[in-house]
Amino acid sequence: MKNGGPPLEVKVWGDFACFTRPEMKVERVSYPVMTPSAARGILEAIFWKPQFSWRVRQIEVLKPIRHFSILRNEVNNRESDRTARRWARNGGAYYADEDRAQRHTLALRDVAYVIKADAGLKEDVSDDPAKYRDQFRRRVTRGQAYYQPYLGCREFAAWFAEPQRADRPVDFSDDLGLMLFDLRYRRDKNGVGIGGEPVFFHAQVERGILRVPAEKYEEVI
Repeated sequence: MKNGGPPLEVKVWGDFACFTRPEMKVERVSYPVMTPSAARGILEAIFWKPQFSWRVRQIEVLKPIRHFSILRNEVNNRESDRTARRWARNGGAYYADEDRAQRHTLALRDVAYVIKADAGLKEDVSDDPAKYRDQFRRRVTRGQAYYQPYLGCREFAAWFAEPQRADRPVDFSDDLGLMLFDLRYRRDKNGVGIGGEPVFFHAQVERGILRVPAEKYEEVI
């Protein structure tokens, strides 16, 4: 993976966020800070090309951590395209009212972060990395995105802009224990995906900065 220059930066913020801990099977409970996979999702919403992949270096927490709890109506099951096509051929339907459950969510409110990341070119790409870096900066300046970025859950929209000089991490330090880094996808002998396996890392916030271990990216390639 080829990188060039200092990390790219973008400030993101929103009214609400929920970076769900995967060990919570029923109720949604958020990590206290953004996860690397959530940060990558925001970067890809702003700019993505198949020639490179995002590698998050660090996440700076700009506002004090504040929790709030809500009850949300969710459905218990997820239906597939295959099921929908079978219903279209043979009859059948899905009624959300019959599959709905009320679940508790412990989320975050009034959040803001600065994401610092590299756009690492793949080994078989000969382009100048500066081309993609400049495209990303222009899109951030113009507020352009392929789709609305979100903070963990799609209903929690995120806004983004260039960081300002006044943006500084909060004075917060904590050992967060194991945090979800990303998913490692595997394929069978025919090249068909067989699901994602979670990869974790020991997360520590030091004076408002969560640093992401670079070696973890070798585990999800």
